[in-house]
Amino acid sequence: MTEKDKTSRHDVAIIGAGPAGLTAAIYARRSLLDTLVLEREATGGQVILTSEVDNYPGLPHTDGFTIADAMQGQAMDLGAEFAMDDVCKIEHMADGGFELVGNEGTYQAKTVIVSGGASPRNAGFVGEDRFAGHGVSYCATCDGMFYRGKQVYVIGGGNSAAEEALFLTRFASKVTMVVRKDHMRAQASVAKQIEESPRVEVLYNTTLVAADGGELPSTLTFRDNLTGETRVVTHEEGSFGIFVFVGRLPATRLLEGLADLDEQGYVVTNDRLETRTPGLFVAGDLRQKPLRQIVTAAADGAIAATCAAAFLGRPVEG
Repeated sequence: MTEKDKTSRHDVAIIGAGPAGLTAAIYARRSLLDTLVLEREATGGQVILTSEVDNYPGLPHTDGFTIADAMQGQAMDLGAEFAMDDVCKIEHMADGGFELVGNEGTYQAKTVIVSGGASPRNAGFVGEDRFAGHGVSYCATCDGMFYRGKQVYVIGGGNSAAEEALFLTRFASKVTMVVRKDHMRAQASVAKQIEESPRVEVLYNTTLVAADGGELPSTLTFRDNLTGETRVVTHEEGSFGIFVFVGRLPATRLLEGLADLDEQGYVVTNDRLETRTPGLFVAGDLRQKPLRQIVTAAADGAIAATCAAAFLGRPVEG
């Protein structure tokens, strides 16, 4: 991208190239909008780390990389422009447009769609930061293979925790789910698979409060949430791993002062995915909504781009 391109004004700038951003690019170009997609890490976002996707309509038994790669190819074929840059600031200008300040350049756009997604939330036990990447992981697809034949603990009781626990049974000799409540919040079909799996044990009303050891963790301290009593479990160093799936932190740092957030930090929008700043839209996992899946991210991207086109007075192509 030339210096001139970096300072020219686009019809829409899309921040984040996950499924929401890529779908937004497709729909924006079908509305003939001059479209720029900015991504700071890898096109496709975190979905490219998902080795198996079985719930995306029309594409059973696929993977995240395949979906993201096809989406990007479609957007590029339609004429969307892509740039690698970490946007650190969005300014709403006096004329109603936006200026995006990145590490590599400054970009101007008439409308903006932020689709930065969300990152893993820490569980909060003592030693979590110390052992992150050295016994504590937040991605079963990335690190599950390192625990082949070993025991793993999965922290969390929601859909993500249950699905990742099932994935880890392919590698681990035993998977222990640590659930702080007396039930899991996972969907019934997934919870049933957990109950029926001979390799999965579930510790209800339990919290991991500390991990300790040398270079790798070797002792875990658990608290019984009903009695308050603690117990220490000791393993040989390197013989087990801890996987944390307790929710995500929405990437909303760019939206401070521009959008309203709920108590969990997710962006509040209307059904057109508009924020309180005219011309600023959001799409994907950073938005307040009941379900966060690839299909809902793609739907958000389509809606946001279509509404951005309407905001600019552009008809949507069929």
